[in-house]
Amino acid sequence: MSVRSSTSATAALAAAAALLAAGCTSTKAGGSSGGESASGVQLVSPGTLKTCTHLPYAPFQVKKEGKIVGFDVDLVDLVAKALKVPQEIVNTPFEGIETGQDFNIRKCDLAAAGMTITAQREKVMDFSDPYFNATQALITKKGKPYQKVEDLKGKKLGYQKATTGAEYAKKHGQGVELVEYEDLGLLLTAVKAGQVDAGINDNGVLLDYVKQNPDTAVTAEFDTGEHYGIGVRTGNDALRKKINEVLKKARADGSYDRIYKKWFGTTPQQG
Repeated sequence: MSVRSSTSATAALAAAAALLAAGCTSTKAGGSSGGESASGVQLVSPGTLKTCTHLPYAPFQVKKEGKIVGFDVDLVDLVAKALKVPQEIVNTPFEGIETGQDFNIRKCDLAAAGMTITAQREKVMDFSDPYFNATQALITKKGKPYQKVEDLKGKKLGYQKATTGAEYAKKHGQGVELVEYEDLGLLLTAVKAGQVDAGINDNGVLLDYVKQNPDTAVTAEFDTGEHYGIGVRTGNDALRKKINEVLKKARADGSYDRIYKKWFGTTPQQG
């Protein structure tokens, strides 16, 4: 090999190394590569914060006029803004969320789905600090007398699959005919149509529904002391800490109260 050809080869190798180095350097902010946001949080898709949820679950997440909106959506938008990326919502069965499977297959970065923090779920994902207080409630057609699950012996009680409402119904529903539904929309339709005598789910969504459907009523709320959290893949501490920072800031600067009032018509109770 001549000296000239050797020099050319060396130059070519140097140029290739420079290109490789450039390709491996992550660019920050919304145009990040390698899935890293401006804050150093790793994302499953470059430049986008992917949120797994399950529709419909108004007022937390619901599709209106072709757009997914809601309380959870607005809160996660604050997280996306802090990361300097847009939020992309992935509608997926709730079972895949609450079992942690959607995190395992990297379907999303976080899950915001009106999801109660439970010991079982903490085995398959990590949670943010609590951001909403909830409890279980009964919904019926207006005028029905049911005040507790036990009142429905010999009757039909509907519940949503893979939820804490399902657990409560199974625990207290001896002698009650339990009917499972894939999502909240199907459950509420069944109650309204008289296909079941009552439905059980979180109080926030049921109270929102009866506002728009005065032929239904929430006849009881049970003090289950539940708290919603935003889920992330186990060990994703960078994203979990960022979410907590955003939630803390939102409570301090009034953003949380503003979003809460937008979707619930009142400010949250303290304590």
